[in-house]
Amino acid sequence: MKDKTYRPNWRFGLPSVFLLSIFFFLAGFSSFRFFHHSQEDEYGVRARLKEKEHRLLHVGESGDNFITSIPFQILSWNPRILYFPNFASVKQCESIIEMARIELTTSKVETVEGISDLRRTSSGMINSASEDKTGVLDMIEEKIAKATKIPKTHGEVTFLLWPLPLCVRRQ
Repeated sequence: MKDKTYRPNWRFGLPSVFLLSIFFFLAGFSSFRFFHHSQEDEYGVRARLKEKEHRLLHVGESGDNFITSIPFQILSWNPRILYFPNFASVKQCESIIEMARIELTTSKVETVEGISDLRRTSSGMINSASEDKTGVLDMIEEKIAKATKIPKTHGEVTFLLWPLPLCVRRQ
């Protein structure tokens, strides 16, 4: 003997399905106000963008107790060239230029006979941060180390090359 299974006889017509759909849509739309959180709240995206002060975390031995932001633009990946706008202040640049003017020497190429070759038309200066009495080179080397994430001890001494103008080259 076969058992008869009970099947409910639910038949909805098109008007009742349409009315139920409208009802659930309106119920969901009206309840949206209660559950929606504005982006202007404490944890929203826009609120974070408007923050002026950041929450600082506990630092380790070598960390900073302040937040730094160094904007940059990648000009080329190979060779790697990065542009850091306003990396050094005008005062720092003028200090380095004055230091370079004092210690600038003409670039030379020694020939086999030991005679200087006049084809070189630039002057250069080699200086390390330890030799700089103003401390400007040390500050810039620190900033370069922070921007590149390479320790300052892995860097080289500062070498400034000054190309001479055409009218000065021939003299």
